[in-house]
Amino acid sequence: MSWGLLVFLLLVNSALPNGRGDRCQKTQQHRVARIGAVFDFTSRVGKEQRIAIDLAIQDLLHSSCLTVNLDLRDSQGNSAKSTAAVINLLNVKQVEAIIGTLTKQEAALVSELDNRSQNFTIISLPSTAINPPSASLQLPNFLQAANDIVIHMQCLAALVGHFQWRKVTAIYEQNIDFSSNSGMITLLSDSLKLVNSEIEHHQAFPTLSSLCDPDAFFDEELKKLRCKSNRVFIVTQFSLNTAVFLFEKAKEMGMMGKGYVWIVTDEIASLLDSVDSSIKYDMQGVIGIKTNFIETTHTFTKFKTRFRRLYGLQYPEEEENSSPSIFALRTYDAMHAIALAMKNATSKHLSQEIVSTEFQGLSGMMEFKNGMLSQQPTFQIINVFGRSYSEIAFWSPSFGFSDDMNKHLDMKERTNHNYVQVLGPINWPGGLQAAPKGWSTLVDGERPLKIGIPARGAFNQFVKVTYDQDKNQTHISGFSIDMFEAAVKNLPYQLPYVFVPFNGSYDELVEQVYYKGLDAAVGDIEVIADRYHYVEFSQPYISSGLQMVVTVKPDKLKEKWMFMNAFSKSMWLLMITTHLSVCFVVWFIECEHGQNFELEGIGAILWFSVTVLFFVQRERVQSNWARLVLAPWLVVILVVTATFTASLTSMMTISRVQPSVLNVETLKRENGTVGCNGNSFIVKYLIDVLEFRPENIKRISSISDYPKAFQNGDIQVAFFVAPHAKVFLACYCKGYMKAGPIYKPSGFAFVFPKGSPLAIDLSKAILDVNEKKQVELLEKQMLSSFNCSPSLNLNDGPIGYEPFSGLFLISGLVCAFALLVTSGRIAGRHLQNMSCIRAILMKTGILRWAFMYLIQSRRKSQKHCSTTSILETCSTRNMSSGGDIVIITHQ
Repeated sequence: MSWGLLVFLLLVNSALPNGRGDRCQKTQQHRVARIGAVFDFTSRVGKEQRIAIDLAIQDLLHSSCLTVNLDLRDSQGNSAKSTAAVINLLNVKQVEAIIGTLTKQEAALVSELDNRSQNFTIISLPSTAINPPSASLQLPNFLQAANDIVIHMQCLAALVGHFQWRKVTAIYEQNIDFSSNSGMITLLSDSLKLVNSEIEHHQAFPTLSSLCDPDAFFDEELKKLRCKSNRVFIVTQFSLNTAVFLFEKAKEMGMMGKGYVWIVTDEIASLLDSVDSSIKYDMQGVIGIKTNFIETTHTFTKFKTRFRRLYGLQYPEEEENSSPSIFALRTYDAMHAIALAMKNATSKHLSQEIVSTEFQGLSGMMEFKNGMLSQQPTFQIINVFGRSYSEIAFWSPSFGFSDDMNKHLDMKERTNHNYVQVLGPINWPGGLQAAPKGWSTLVDGERPLKIGIPARGAFNQFVKVTYDQDKNQTHISGFSIDMFEAAVKNLPYQLPYVFVPFNGSYDELVEQVYYKGLDAAVGDIEVIADRYHYVEFSQPYISSGLQMVVTVKPDKLKEKWMFMNAFSKSMWLLMITTHLSVCFVVWFIECEHGQNFELEGIGAILWFSVTVLFFVQRERVQSNWARLVLAPWLVVILVVTATFTASLTSMMTISRVQPSVLNVETLKRENGTVGCNGNSFIVKYLIDVLEFRPENIKRISSISDYPKAFQNGDIQVAFFVAPHAKVFLACYCKGYMKAGPIYKPSGFAFVFPKGSPLAIDLSKAILDVNEKKQVELLEKQMLSSFNCSPSLNLNDGPIGYEPFSGLFLISGLVCAFALLVTSGRIAGRHLQNMSCIRAILMKTGILRWAFMYLIQSRRKSQKHCSTTSILETCSTRNMSSGGDIVIITHQ
C-alpha cells in the first residue's frame, strides 16, 4: 500500500456520514491547515517522524476538527535540498507553517533569500537545540522542539567527571553544508573544564554517502585514534547509519576491548531500540545518554500500539524494531502545538501563539522559551550489554545522578539528606567490571613509559645509578625511586615503565619531558615556577626549600657560669628556699626531741644542709617526724640532680655551638664564597634572587666534596635543598649546622607532560603513601646508615620548676605538717609546766610569806640603810627565798 493511498483512505474515512467530519460540518468548526514538512526519509529518525505526523493528522481531525493539508518533502539528508524545499513550499504551496529537521543556519539562509519567510513559522526537530551567538541568526519565528545542547554537554561532562577521566576524544559527523560542530566542540570543552577534564583531540567523520571508500577512510582514521594514549571517546552529532558503521570498524580494529570507553549521545542512544541485536553486539559496553520520557501512561501505550502497526505497514522490512523514539514523540507533540495555535492566531502570529501555549505532550511539557523547549530534561544513562541495554542511572542538571527514577523525582528530599550519587554496575568494553582509567601508557601496544632519572646527582641517597659491567646490568635505587615504586603500587591499575638514566642537568631532564623525549621524570627534582611553564608536577612527596649550612664555632660567652643555665632562676630560687626550709624543720624537730647533740648549733645545721644534697651526711636523724620530713625531700634531690646532670651534659655537647655565618646579608657583605650543586636550579636562584656574584659561587658535584671545600676555605656556606641538607648533616653532623631561614619553600615531585592524567593519579597515590606513613619509614631507612643525628639544633632554654611541681608540693606539705605538730607539742608542754608551779606555791603558803617578808624588809631598809645596802639586802633575801622555793619545788 502506497503512502498517498493511505492518506487518501484516512481522509475519506474522516468525511464519512455519521463520522467526526460530518459533525464538524454541522457545527461549522471545520478548518483546513496548510502545513509543509521537510524530513530525511532515508534515516531512521525521518521514518519515525513521518509516521508520527500521520498519527497526529488523524488525531487532530477527530479531536479538533482540523484538516491538515500536508505537503511532505524528502531532503535526503542534504542541506541544499532542504533549503530549496522550504522556498518551494512558501512560494508555490503557500503553507502556513513548516515542520522538519531544519537547522538554524538553513532557516537563516531561507530568510535572506525570501522576505516572505519572515512571516511564517518553522518548527525544527533536531536532536539538540543550538542557540547561536550571532545576532544575524536570531529568528523570532524559528522554534526548536529540542532541549538546549548545553544541557547535553553538561550531562556528558558530569559522566566524565564522575569517573575522573582527564582527557577525552570527541568524534562527530561533519556535514558538508553548514558547520555548527565547532560550536558544539567549544560547548563540550567548556563543560569539561568544570570537571578538570579537556578534549585532547577531536575528529570529524564525513557522512557515509559522501565517501567513495568508507572502509579505507574509517580504517585510517581509527588507526590514528588508536595510536594516541587517550581511550575515552565521545560520539556525538552522528546519524545512526554512520554510528553503526563506526562501531563495526572499531570492533574489527580491537578498539572495543579492555581499556576503551565509548559514550554516545541522544541521537544514537534514543534509537537503540530500533537496531538489530547484531549491531548491539558490536557496541558491547557502550555508555549512552538518552532523553527520558514516561512510558507507563495509557496515552503512550495506545500511541505506541498504533505507531508500531502503521510503521510495520509502511516499512515491513523493519517491523521487528518499530518502537517510537523521543524524536517521534516530539514530532507528534509539535503538530498538536501548531493545531492549538491555529485556533487563535493567523499564520503571521502563529509562532507567538505557540510560544504562549503550553500543554503536556507525550514527550513531556511542550513549552518554548528563547526559541527552544524550556523544560529541563532528565537523561537516562544506559549501558549496552547483551542483546539490549540496562539502565544504570538518571541525570538532570538540577540534581545530578540518581540510581532510580522514582528517587530522582523526589531528589529534593534526598539532597537534603546528603544522598550519595552512585551509578549502577556497568559492563565496560572487553567485559571489564572496574571503570577503565581512560588512557593507555602503551603506544600501539608495544612500549612502556620511559621515565628519566638524574644519573649525575650530588646525593646518591635519593637516586643511585650503578653499572655492573660483568652482568651488563644497571641497578637503580634510592629514596626517590622507592617513593615512586610505593606510589605506583597504590594506583588502581598496572603501570609498565622503565627507568632511563639521564646524564644532563635537572633543567635539561625536565626539558626532555617537555619535548617528549621522556614520558616522565623521577628523582630529587625540585618544584619551581619556571618549570611549570613546560611540565606538570605531581603532589610533592617530601617538603623542601633552600637551606643554608655553615660550619660551627664555640660559644665563648656561654662557658662561664654555663651550668646556671641548666635551670631557670625561679627553679634555683625555689630549690634553695625549699632545701633550707626542710633542713630547718629537721633541726627544729631534733632539738625538740632533746637527745641529738650532733645537730646543736647553727654550724651543724648548715653543714647538714650541704651534705644531705650529696647523700653523705653523718649526723643521725633520731626523730621519726624528722625522718618523715627528710624522706620525700631526698627523692626530690635525686630527681632534680639527675635532671641537672642530663641538661648540663646536653648543653656542653650541643648548645655550645654557634653558626659561623648568621645570614645571607652578612655573607654578601663580607664577599664570602658559597658552594652548591652545579646541576641544580640553586646556581640560578643564588644569582638572580639572592644576588650573589657568579664568581663567588663554587659548583660542587658530590656530597663528599663539601667538607673538603669547607676545610680548605674554598667556601664559607653551602646551599642545599632541605632534604639534601638533612642527608649532609646526618653524614657530617660534627662541625656543621643549619643557619638562616628556609628560602623558596617547595618540595620534590615527579614530572609529567602538560595535561598528563598520571600527574593526578600519582598525586592521589602519594597522599595514600603519606597517610600510611610509608614516607617516614623510607626516610628513616635512608638515614639509618649514618651514625649522627641529622641536625644540630639549639637547646630549648633552661628547665623551670614545672616538671617537679608535684614533688615539691608533696615535700612541702609533709614539711609543714611536721612543723605544725612539733610546734604544738612544745606549746603544750610549756603550758603544763607553768600550771604545776603555781599550784604548789599556793598550796604551801610560801608565796604569801615571801611577799610579806619583802614588804617588811623594804620598810627597814628605808630607815637604817642606804640605797645600795637596801638593794644588797633585798638581793640576799631574795636569793635565800629563791633557794627555799627551789627546795619546795623539788619536794
